[in-house]
Amino acid sequence: QVQLVESGGGSVQAGGSLRLSCVASGLTYRDICMGWFRQDPGKEREGVARIYRPSAVTYYADSVKGRFTISHDYAKNTVYLVMNSLKPEDTAMYYCAASSFSCGNWSATLYNYWGQGTQVTVSS
Repeated sequence: QVQLVESGGGSVQAGGSLRLSCVASGLTYRDICMGWFRQDPGKEREGVARIYRPSAVTYYADSVKGRFTISHDYAKNTVYLVMNSLKPEDTAMYYCAASSFSCGNWSATLYNYWGQGTQVTVSS
């Protein structure tokens, strides 16, 4: 069974940086995609970044492109999300997710494993 545990959230001022970590256990070669999503209360869950594990190809939402970087340390089974130039609109609960189906789009329904989330708050 896959377990995902996020950490690294916190409160920062606009323009600051954070690095989120997601430690994954139980992943197999079938779990081809790792992603970061975020959700604010009352809003839909939004895909932020994802990485196709076999080739390390990455994808980003337009809202974070150039500011966020996703990476995967295969030895540590950990996925990172480095977030720079943070804005108040980045405030949300951030979730790590894994998919054994596809890495083709942002649909949350493709992801069969989810972490509990880590809160990111950016103040102006």
